[in-house]
Amino acid sequence: MRGQCHGAHWAPFGGTDGAPAVVPTRPPSRCHHRATTPSPQASPSLTPVRQAGVCAFYGECGRNPEVNVSLVPSKVPCLSNTPARVAQGALLSLLRVVCPELARGDNETTRVCCSYGQLSALRISVGLSGTVLARCPACARNFANLYCHNICSPDQSLFTNVTRVANYTVVPGASAVLEYQLFYRRRYAEAAFTSCQGVRLPATGGYAISTMCGRYGAQLCTAQRWLDYQGDKNNGLAPLQIDFQLLPNGSEPGQGIVPLDAPAWRCDQAPSADQEPCSCQDCAQACPPVAPPAEPPPPFRIGRADGVLVICAALFAALALAFLVAVLRRRGAAKAPLKPRARGCSQRASEAWQRGLERAFRRWGTLVAAWPVAVLAVAVAVAGGLSAGLVTLQLTTDPVELWSAPGSRARQEKEFHDRHFGPFLRTNQVIVTAPGRAGLTYDSVVLGTKNFSGVLAQDVLLALLELQETLAGTTAWAAGAGRNVSLQDVCYAPLNPAAPGVGDCAVNSVTQYFQNNRSHLALSAWQDGKQQGTVDWHDHLIYCVNSPLSFKDITALELSCMAEYGGPVFPYIALGGYRESEYTEAEALIVTYSLNNFPAGDPRLEWALSWERQFLRVVRDFQRRHRHNLSVTFMAERSLEDEINRTSGEDLPVFATSYLLVFAYIALALGEYTAWRRVLVESKVTLALGGIAVVLGAVLAAMGLLALLGLRSSLIIIEVVPFLVLAVGADNIFIFVQELQQQSQPEPGETREQHLGRVLAQVAPSMLLCSLSETVCFLLGALSSMPAVRTFALTAALAIALDFVLQMSGFVALVALDRRRQEAGRFDLCCCCGDGKGGTAGGGRGLLRPLLERFYTPVLLHPLVRPAVVLLFLFLACAGLFLLFHVSVGLDQELALPEDSYLLPYFSELNRYLAVGVPTYFVTTSGFDFSSENGTNAVCSSAGCDTNSLTQTIQLATRFPNASYLAIPATSWLDDFLDWLNPTVRCCRIYQAGEHKGEFCPSTSTDPSCLLGQCLKKVRRPTAEEFQRFLPWFLQDRPTLQCAKGGLGAYDTAVSMDANGTILATRFMAYQRPLRTSQEYTSALRAARALAERITSTLRAVPGTDPAFRVFPYTVTYVYYEQYLTVVVEGLVTLALCLVPTFAVSFLLLGMDVRSSLATLLTIAMALLGTVGCMALWAVPYNAVALINLVAAVGISVEFVSHITCAFARSRQPTRVARAAEATATMGSKVVAGVAMTNLPGVAVLAFAKARLVRIFFFRLNLIVTALGLAHGLAFLPVLLSYIGPAPQVPAGEDTPGDTAQGTGLGLGNPCFKDKDKDKAKAKDKDKDKDKDKDKGPRKG
Repeated sequence: MRGQCHGAHWAPFGGTDGAPAVVPTRPPSRCHHRATTPSPQASPSLTPVRQAGVCAFYGECGRNPEVNVSLVPSKVPCLSNTPARVAQGALLSLLRVVCPELARGDNETTRVCCSYGQLSALRISVGLSGTVLARCPACARNFANLYCHNICSPDQSLFTNVTRVANYTVVPGASAVLEYQLFYRRRYAEAAFTSCQGVRLPATGGYAISTMCGRYGAQLCTAQRWLDYQGDKNNGLAPLQIDFQLLPNGSEPGQGIVPLDAPAWRCDQAPSADQEPCSCQDCAQACPPVAPPAEPPPPFRIGRADGVLVICAALFAALALAFLVAVLRRRGAAKAPLKPRARGCSQRASEAWQRGLERAFRRWGTLVAAWPVAVLAVAVAVAGGLSAGLVTLQLTTDPVELWSAPGSRARQEKEFHDRHFGPFLRTNQVIVTAPGRAGLTYDSVVLGTKNFSGVLAQDVLLALLELQETLAGTTAWAAGAGRNVSLQDVCYAPLNPAAPGVGDCAVNSVTQYFQNNRSHLALSAWQDGKQQGTVDWHDHLIYCVNSPLSFKDITALELSCMAEYGGPVFPYIALGGYRESEYTEAEALIVTYSLNNFPAGDPRLEWALSWERQFLRVVRDFQRRHRHNLSVTFMAERSLEDEINRTSGEDLPVFATSYLLVFAYIALALGEYTAWRRVLVESKVTLALGGIAVVLGAVLAAMGLLALLGLRSSLIIIEVVPFLVLAVGADNIFIFVQELQQQSQPEPGETREQHLGRVLAQVAPSMLLCSLSETVCFLLGALSSMPAVRTFALTAALAIALDFVLQMSGFVALVALDRRRQEAGRFDLCCCCGDGKGGTAGGGRGLLRPLLERFYTPVLLHPLVRPAVVLLFLFLACAGLFLLFHVSVGLDQELALPEDSYLLPYFSELNRYLAVGVPTYFVTTSGFDFSSENGTNAVCSSAGCDTNSLTQTIQLATRFPNASYLAIPATSWLDDFLDWLNPTVRCCRIYQAGEHKGEFCPSTSTDPSCLLGQCLKKVRRPTAEEFQRFLPWFLQDRPTLQCAKGGLGAYDTAVSMDANGTILATRFMAYQRPLRTSQEYTSALRAARALAERITSTLRAVPGTDPAFRVFPYTVTYVYYEQYLTVVVEGLVTLALCLVPTFAVSFLLLGMDVRSSLATLLTIAMALLGTVGCMALWAVPYNAVALINLVAAVGISVEFVSHITCAFARSRQPTRVARAAEATATMGSKVVAGVAMTNLPGVAVLAFAKARLVRIFFFRLNLIVTALGLAHGLAFLPVLLSYIGPAPQVPAGEDTPGDTAQGTGLGLGNPCFKDKDKDKAKAKDKDKDKDKDKDKGPRKG
């Protein structure tokens, strides 16, 4: 009997995967905060006798005519200011069960002011309230005592004052009580309220008090507001109005009133010997002292300065000082020519190795030039055959497959979760705002004045309702299934999963407070009471956003707040952009559709995808129609992948243009033009196209071979690998062709084929050095655990290796054929025609080489410039080292989208308005005995549970959301299961007779055989057999008003059992706080894993637990962000592994030349440091995509560096400076033409790509790599070699036969290194090749 015996409220529960559903708990009510006067006056007219042992009312006088809607049938008492009655027999027995504090001892007379009917109704009411309060015995007992004293106290007249009655026509002369006052000492009321204030609702992670304080919720609830709600006849449960008066100590109301001041238990006290104190989760006083987590370490500082900056500055100063001291000490010695190195074993082995390589390449080149057509045919056949494997190529577009290894922890945990609980729900969401629209102030006659934002207007709500009605009726064609799919086919329906209708679908929206019903939204009514006026949708909304679990508001509208599908709509999910709890000031309305998800290969996945496609069409049309007054942003689960695929398709022309520019450059730059009339003969377009075809053939052959081996590819491989291989291949093309052009005339007695073989022997070792270094580098990079990085590295390694092989065969054959064509005077592109004037060009040196010889190298290697260059690059390296610590790690999903994507404004508004983060599950594996008492106590969080239990530990972590990233404690199926078993509530019952004997009896059943059929006869832990028998009943029990704890919807998918009832896995759902950046997502994953490991160690200590048992956290984002836990370390290891073969191969191929190899390694490492520094300056975050580009950067840097190092090592000039100048001029021009000028045009075009991912990670990063590689290769490396390069391998002044390209002294074109007399003598010899230097004398350095 509510008012006399308050009925139950509705307790919420969170639906699986974050979609809320519903559980019964107490409905909300109006909670007017009354200003209590020190001495309120009581009217003596209806309660004239006030003394101990006298009642104010007694018995039942039927229904209250003023209450139209009551959720629980109840009756009002009859006015009876008479002596209390003696309790005996059944009444006394029931009193000892329901109100034991009022029952006297066996030898004393017990008097009461309630009848057996009233006490029975009180028992039902206390049982309903106990559903949500029984987990804290002190609270449950205090709450029951409030109404035990109210209804049954023998001294009722002392603290009760009846103020209004009505004639009861059924019993002549009887008066039905319609309203009365209760006088409590504030101390007593506050103590009872405090004991209940912290009690949790395990199904929601919220507080039970939020369901018992009306519009104030848990945050603003006080003892006065709490009691005011209990006594509000409009709350759907109270049968009459009760006016609670709380009096401070010492104040007296007069008229014989004595305020009730009964004992109340603190929540950390046990009400009886067989009960436990409330747990820490429900009672802050019961919690042990909790040390806050350690603050994150402060930034590293030295004094007031940035510590890293100070160290890098000191490092630069030390390196600069050491360098300058070394330069000054060697200043005198530098003027003398270098002494030739002694011919030790290593030098002899080096010379033998070099001669062997040159001999092998000379013979190979001669053979290929002699049989070009046959070699070309074999090369085409091999490349074509391997490329045929592309027909089996499969592209991976799933980000999970790209960035998370199948054996990674996150993937294994995801597969475990999906296997036991199904995939994460699919989310489809719409966010509606009304920018610039003015709000209003609404004066509610019931709930006070509230501000309403512009978006919370009736026309906006009607438009939103129209959208939802359209989506509810829309269908989509699923081609694979051959049928139309509607919302109910794919939606998540927590309370009717077997046969859902549209109304059963979990749709969270503000219009669900009106059950998505237009008539409810348009409803208005006249409100009677102390304040009168019209109430409408404003009043209902104000009430519901503060009490979303109510089945009836306190206004005359008498509407429910529950959604159409039966669950609550929490305001933090349906609204956004409000301050604190002022929900009516929300700036955004959020509509969320939760759909079932299915694994790949399930035909129902196509159903969901098809409906989502139609969802996007409908919402896009809604956006278009309301663009004049509303801002509408939206997304579907499929949207991100759709947009990435769309962008990839739209950017294909950009990539195509990029490649065409590179092709055009190579085609034009390879030619050597001596006269206009010979342009058609001397052009190399056909040869250039052939060289490009060789490069593309190598890429296609590599991808085809890997496809045949079953390795999947990805778009990033298609976009990056051709660029990388083109840079490597084009460089080799330019080196070979330009060397052949510079040595256009064969030596005496040398055939065309021998000439080509000799030139190839001079350049092929350098090409082999680079290709082998890069191949081994990428093969080691394939050790990465990230699938995309591993696949890229394997593809790149194989493509570079095949490119070298095809260039040494197919391209050399093409060069031989082109040489024949040119000697025959036939036109390029049309070899059938020609001018008949054969011969080759006269050994020109192009444009770049003269510029480098005459202007660049003299300045670069000037005695004053060289130290400055070293200091500059040392500064850049140290600056890069400093900036390395400021590179952000991660990849925000917005970067993967084009700037015109409809998802960008959605993500912006989501980050702005989202009030709660994604659900996080703490999943338990098999091997833990939940049914044992120790096992139960180690997991649950109610009275009697361990203080360090699983749910207690998670709850304590939510106290520190900045460290744990958890905002809402975990829902607990075990706690609600224990409450469901409580015999004081009517949840778990068994039929005692009839055809269903021994079966589960639902709480809604009125079958008499269920009355005494409680599953447990007293409050205790279930036995293992009881646990196994009753748990399936609990999981399938639909929550009702009679039993708020049914598990259907909240927990039916939270426990995975086998056919024998053995628990295989369970999960406990908490909520993260809103996360904005990938850094926060990564930190949340790290914190959740640390928390789960602590829980695992605690639960493993429970006797009988399998040592392999563990608890792990899971949410849908972890599989994407796990890589960032290790990407920094893995990147450093991968790049270090890439640098190792660079040194090793250089060391071996350069004849164990440690100095040159170290110079190569140091230059590439400094280029990488500079690249990472520029990433920080140009806002390029570090992630797996960046790591792929950095691995590629090592390969490109090898091209810039190794060729010049090799040329330096082969140079026969007498001084390091002269050798550095020669290597820079001869090989630097080829590197610029072959690498830099090949990359730059193609990279520049990528600046126009729509996808920001392409612009950031391909345009910006490749531009940085190319620019810094060029700077280090053509500026720092020559200067470094001029200081630390090795001495010549032969005595100064001695040339070796055939020393041409690297034997060309800078005396020809560089005034700083000329021997003028010998240059004059050489200039007279017009018949000799201009690039040969037969001067035997030493040159001046």
